[in-house]
Amino acid sequence: MEPKKANLLYAPTHEWVSRDPSNPLLVTVGISDHAQAELTDIVYVELPKLDATLTAKAPAAIVESVKAASDIYAPVSGSVVATNEKLLSEPGLINTDPFGEGWIFKIRCSAPEELEGLLRAEAYESSLK
Repeated sequence: MEPKKANLLYAPTHEWVSRDPSNPLLVTVGISDHAQAELTDIVYVELPKLDATLTAKAPAAIVESVKAASDIYAPVSGSVVATNEKLLSEPGLINTDPFGEGWIFKIRCSAPEELEGLLRAEAYESSLK
């Protein structure tokens, strides 16, 4: 497993979370390589609204592929502090770079203890088998 992926936390619904080392309450959210591969070519992304208050496990964004539309769930509760506007014109970044340029939104956690309920990389990988 690549080091970048190994440092992430994962929701059972295939979202990944990366904590900001300088501010552990600030997290970046995207979808896993497994999820983007299952969706195939992503053609549209509906981002959450800035400052929206999200609840863990509730729908936060939508990605549409040539195959289906899928909800992206908030892995933790908090408020949206940034969205990846680049995805509006280049939704395929989720397919080509799901752990980098294909990030979807950033949340300021209001319940950091929810991070404890997310899966470590090894556990997530095992859940896919």
